[in-house]
Amino acid sequence: MMIPKIIHYCWFGKKEKPENIKKCIASWKEKCPNYCIIEWNEDNFDISSFDYCIEAYAEKKYAFVSDVARVKALYEMGGIYLDTDVTVLQSFDKILDNNVVLGFEESNYVATSFMAAQPKQKIFEDFVKHYESIHFINDDGSYNAATNVVRLTEMLMKQGLLRNDKYQLLDGKIAVYPKEIFSPYDYINCIYEITDKSICVHHFFVSWMSWKSRAKKKIKSILVKIVGKKTLIGLRRVFFNR
Repeated sequence: MMIPKIIHYCWFGKKEKPENIKKCIASWKEKCPNYCIIEWNEDNFDISSFDYCIEAYAEKKYAFVSDVARVKALYEMGGIYLDTDVTVLQSFDKILDNNVVLGFEESNYVATSFMAAQPKQKIFEDFVKHYESIHFINDDGSYNAATNVVRLTEMLMKQGLLRNDKYQLLDGKIAVYPKEIFSPYDYINCIYEITDKSICVHHFFVSWMSWKSRAKKKIKSILVKIVGKKTLIGLRRVFFNR
């Protein structure tokens, strides 16, 4: 059995897709012409089946609804999940002969902007059950807004994941690749690190974040172009100890 040639993505909130998102999706069709592409939205995903989704949707926090929809789709159908701000650089065909395929987005965390699996894999069954057991609104009214990147990484650490941005095979089934393969973008310093091995790249458009966060990202991108990555990293260490 192989990972099905299905690409899943989510688009909740019923807004028009911006041009940069449309360009990303166009790259999927170009590089994977024989793949079925499924958009999950209010019309085909049962938001009411998860308290977490009901509450997140009511607050218009659609990215958190997507967190649940993507793992449910991968568990039930299998295939490849992509965030809408991912550009595909080459076909996924070479990685389909696996049970589960994941990749780091930095040395400490595993990405959820790209995930691939055969149907009914336990890691995604556990992920679905996790979301079935929690609420988005905490008792004090605050949001239970841990990203699914954090949640997935913690689940994988229990299976022996080493947070080192190196290839690992967990439980004989879960292949975790370095960020070079599926997420070759340093979002902290805003620089692309694409190689001939890179299959896709997550741009981190962060459309779900506040305008201040998006502005900060834009400023960092400009600084990298002006002073270079090494200089920017040095400045961060001097002024922010990071």
